[in-house]
Amino acid sequence: MSHATESKTSPVPLPGKRWAIALGVLGLFVVGTTGIYTLKLSQTESSDSVSPPTVAPPQIQSVSALGRLEPYGEVINIAPSPNQGGAKVSQLLVQEGMTVKQGQKLAILDNAPRKQAEVDVAQQAVNLAQANLEIIKAGAKIGEIQAQKATIERLEAELAGEIATNQATLARLEKELTGEKQQQKATIERLEAELKDAQREYERYKTLATNGVISDLELDKRQLASDKARESLTEAQEKLNKTVNILTEEIQEEKAQSTKQINSLTQAIKEAKATLNRIAEVRPVDVQKAQAEVNKAVAELKEAQTNLDLAYIKAPRDGQILKIHSYPGEKVDETKGIAELGQTDKMMVIAEVYESDIRRVNIGQKARVKSENNTFAGELKGTVQQIGLQIGKKDVLDTDPAADIDVRVIEVKILLDAESSQRVSGLTYAKVTAEILP
Repeated sequence: MSHATESKTSPVPLPGKRWAIALGVLGLFVVGTTGIYTLKLSQTESSDSVSPPTVAPPQIQSVSALGRLEPYGEVINIAPSPNQGGAKVSQLLVQEGMTVKQGQKLAILDNAPRKQAEVDVAQQAVNLAQANLEIIKAGAKIGEIQAQKATIERLEAELAGEIATNQATLARLEKELTGEKQQQKATIERLEAELKDAQREYERYKTLATNGVISDLELDKRQLASDKARESLTEAQEKLNKTVNILTEEIQEEKAQSTKQINSLTQAIKEAKATLNRIAEVRPVDVQKAQAEVNKAVAELKEAQTNLDLAYIKAPRDGQILKIHSYPGEKVDETKGIAELGQTDKMMVIAEVYESDIRRVNIGQKARVKSENNTFAGELKGTVQQIGLQIGKKDVLDTDPAADIDVRVIEVKILLDAESSQRVSGLTYAKVTAEILP
């Protein structure tokens, strides 16, 4: 009885159930292990698939440089031909700021009248040669003979007029020389008297100083006055010599020029008379010779006209007169010429770009320009037009005392747009800073 009751309350598991439980536990273990492995594998693959961060390429920076404003085509100095050395300006036909056209007359040199006279003589020689040619071609005629005689009479009248003009010019120059001598001699005599007075005053003060009556300072003043009087006298004597030499040279030049013209007219008269004697016969050789004489006279006329043109200083191109260096009565400045000309309707910036930055500058890049010294307000706009081919030293002055003025730079020309050019057309050589945009 007791065994039957105990077996009902605590039953013993059957062998089949034990195996089912064991298999279930094993399955759970396998599933858990597989899940953990799969999770780790997915994490590893996701970490491997993440690409490294992308580094942005460096941005190209703009290039800054100091520069100066200049007219397009740069400023040119207008000067006479080198063979006009020593010439003076007789007339100045322009003013600073005036706009001129190519070929416009800017100034007239003082040798223009003499050159014009040479042209007139050459023109007369051409007329004479052509007349001779026509006479030879037509043969001897009473009218032609009379015309040749008239030509001779005209040349003789020109010769007489040239002689009279030369004599009048020489008389004027000699009178001017005499007047200058008298005036300068009077000045010298006055200065000599002043020197004597100063020397006497110095000697008197020297005696007083020796006796202790006056101070050495007073004596030094008298010494200075004496020295100054001596210097003034020396300067006056040098001025007299210089004036005499200049006027004497002008007289000699006038004599030489007049002699040349007189000889030319005399020779023309001789040729005209010789032609008059042989116009009765027409020969081919005479015609050829007459034609050659015409050609020669025409060539000489062209040469004289060319020389005359050199006495008229003309604008080589359109532009604006920026600065005048030589005025009427002055000898032409050998270094700067008569005037400076620039095309201010188009302005550009000459920027000095560092050697290390030039590889980042290309033709066609835009640029912004500002005034270094507040010469103008706001910004100017332009485009890089030309990059220099030489490396040189820095030229634009820098206000920074610690700046390296020997730094090597390349000149870059930036052409300003029309609106910017108009704003700064009167600011040639103004200092600016240029920023060339990438």
